[in-house]
Amino acid sequence: MDPSLLRMLSTAADEAVAITAPGRAALSYGGLRALVQRTLATLNGLGLGRNDGVAIVLANGPEMATCFISAACGVTTAPLNPAYRADEFEFYLADLNAKALIVEHDSNSPAIEVAQKLGVRLIDLHPGGAAGDFTLQPREGRGPGPGVAAAAGISHGGPAQPDDISMVLHTSGTTSRPKIVPLSQRNLCASARNIAATLQFTAADRGLNIMPLFHIHGLIAGVLAPLAAGSQVYCTPGFNALKFFGWMDEAKPTWYTAVPTMHQAILSRASKNAEVIARHPLRFIRSSSSSMPPQVIRELEEVFKAPLIESYGMTEACHQMASNPLPPGVRKPGSVGLAAGPEVAIMGEDGSLLPRGTGLENTGEIVIRGDNVTAGYLNNPKANAEAYINGWFLTGDQGVMDAEGYVSLTGRLKEIINRGGEKVSPREVDEILMDHAAVAQVVCFGMPHPKLGEEVAAAVVLREGQAATERELQDFVSQRAAEFKVPKKILFMEEIPKGATGKLQRIGLAAKLGLG
Repeated sequence: MDPSLLRMLSTAADEAVAITAPGRAALSYGGLRALVQRTLATLNGLGLGRNDGVAIVLANGPEMATCFISAACGVTTAPLNPAYRADEFEFYLADLNAKALIVEHDSNSPAIEVAQKLGVRLIDLHPGGAAGDFTLQPREGRGPGPGVAAAAGISHGGPAQPDDISMVLHTSGTTSRPKIVPLSQRNLCASARNIAATLQFTAADRGLNIMPLFHIHGLIAGVLAPLAAGSQVYCTPGFNALKFFGWMDEAKPTWYTAVPTMHQAILSRASKNAEVIARHPLRFIRSSSSSMPPQVIRELEEVFKAPLIESYGMTEACHQMASNPLPPGVRKPGSVGLAAGPEVAIMGEDGSLLPRGTGLENTGEIVIRGDNVTAGYLNNPKANAEAYINGWFLTGDQGVMDAEGYVSLTGRLKEIINRGGEKVSPREVDEILMDHAAVAQVVCFGMPHPKLGEEVAAAVVLREGQAATERELQDFVSQRAAEFKVPKKILFMEEIPKGATGKLQRIGLAAKLGLG
């Protein structure tokens, strides 16, 4: 397969719809391809070409989607969370060595002042009429205009080559400095095609994108994969449980993808929107980025009368690594499915690959290799030496692979709670608590203990109108798990704190909740 985003977008007919958005006219594939060529010409005209870092700080929506795609065809994109503070923008822009920053022309983002301080060129995005259409214009006094630069010519202009870096993202480092993950044109194309094949996208599909577009899940699964197959993408301003069903009525989607916390929020409003769900039957629902309790999978499938496809992804793999198959393939709730693109294996502590099976002796670190996997962290030889063994990338996740090849996660190696030598997988305790009738949401985590090192704790959100005590939930867990796995502290909350992309983050949660 040709690893070129430009060629990947050239399969759909010119008049076919590519991008739509709430209350906006549609952008066709012909319009999208013209936009890509125009954007590359503008960027090259400003002296920006292949492997030059261009940061993008735009609100969620169609312009963010198309700006990422257009720029990734010829420069190194760095999509940043628009909610960052000035100090965060300063860290990321400096760390990425960004040469330019794209912002909306009327933006008041603190990133603008930071860019000016660092001498990073500012480029204003002006939205057009159709969803996702835009023009780029350099700010006055920031270097030569397009004509001057174009006349001079740049040696590294034109479309990206397979091994050029098309996107860089930072890992969400827990205690150490975040690492920079470079993803090549080859990585992006391979991942988009893998997902499109797994989900059997056709031109008849319409995706309702509610994921943030500074995140690998939203960019690759929500936007790039469906466009690789000639599908439509309906770009919302970001997740909003109150607006979801209204968007569903306008978009008439055949699928959507989200993280588990979003699915649970949608589920809580689904009973009031049964007619909308009936009007727009989904072909499937997709979940990724963190584990989905099997109880929630079952409930979502009952409400939407559609299969929920749980998949497994990470930034270093340009998102998808494994996925449960669509019907008639077998979905195994609680499993993240079969290898879906890269090779997936389980590695023991000695570096040997373990046989398939679900016993303790088959449990090890999940490792991957393939065209969608990054070649290595940027400027970080120490991290690369720790992350690769014999060509396999170490994911940091612990898991098993059953006899049929289905992968199940048993925990994040760094999240495994070490209670005086007794290892507790927080996911196991999560799933037990989720079986309690009063529990809507739960996240278990390790909290410091003076003698044992760590003790098990849990944060719980109760279902509306339900009640439960700490003792009651502890007794419930103790009936199904060894005493050392029973949470010694259970906090009842209105909402569990989440990261910027909606993921529940176990590491550091104890300190955040005053238990550290």
